[in-house]
Amino acid sequence: MTMNPVWPVAAAQMISGPDVEANLKEAERLIAEAADQGARLVALPEYFPLISPDESAKVRIRELRTGGPIQNFLADAARRHRIWVVGGSLPLEAEAADKVRNTTVIFDDQGRRVASYDKLHLFGFVKGNERYDESATIEAGNEVVTFEAPCGRVGVSICYDLRFPELFRAMGEVNLIILTAAFTYTTGRAHWETLLRARAIENQCYVLASAQGGVHPSGRRTWGHSMLIDPWGDVLSCLPEGPGVVKGNVDRNRIAEVRASLPALEHRRVK
Repeated sequence: MTMNPVWPVAAAQMISGPDVEANLKEAERLIAEAADQGARLVALPEYFPLISPDESAKVRIRELRTGGPIQNFLADAARRHRIWVVGGSLPLEAEAADKVRNTTVIFDDQGRRVASYDKLHLFGFVKGNERYDESATIEAGNEVVTFEAPCGRVGVSICYDLRFPELFRAMGEVNLIILTAAFTYTTGRAHWETLLRARAIENQCYVLASAQGGVHPSGRRTWGHSMLIDPWGDVLSCLPEGPGVVKGNVDRNRIAEVRASLPALEHRRVK
């Protein structure tokens, strides 16, 4: 694989609802927009095909690991637009019949599947009337996943994973971390940017975060603020709310510059 010194990437922000067909149509629009703007990779947000007040709805549309309509959509979009597509997250089969794996599936610009990642950490939150328990319908994954791309090694994570820095250390030395998310408005306002910048700074790599961002048909409100952060922790671009695309470059020379001036990764004593 040819390594590119500068690789344009994009994060697509959505406000997904309970209509899978409508969500895929919107995802297609944003993938095309990212490709038209010159991006070579686009990351969709967590739950991009479905956010429903009925938590069991995701179980009804879950797909086999060998493929399905949503995975076919992602592969076809990648191939047609000649862009790497990080498929946010979609429900795939689990060991338990009444649950799913919350899975990111990655396709290269030829539409070939190159990796998949099952969300490791399942979100649970209670504050007043706001309650979430992903473990009720989702089965946790058990593997750290990275893949090779033209910008170098890329690590994959989903939403609540952001709060567990040991996951990102376990990825090894990566040039880009991709985090797909549907952060709640409450937790996002408090912690989202702080945690994203910390992951970029401590791993001295770019972080591309694609999020759900707005008020969904169910009444749920997500934080948004999809962004690209550089290895020094600077936010290069950000979309606070609403559907759209955030774009920027992964610059291998910038990564090398930061790691040479502050070789923190070499100074680690606890591994």
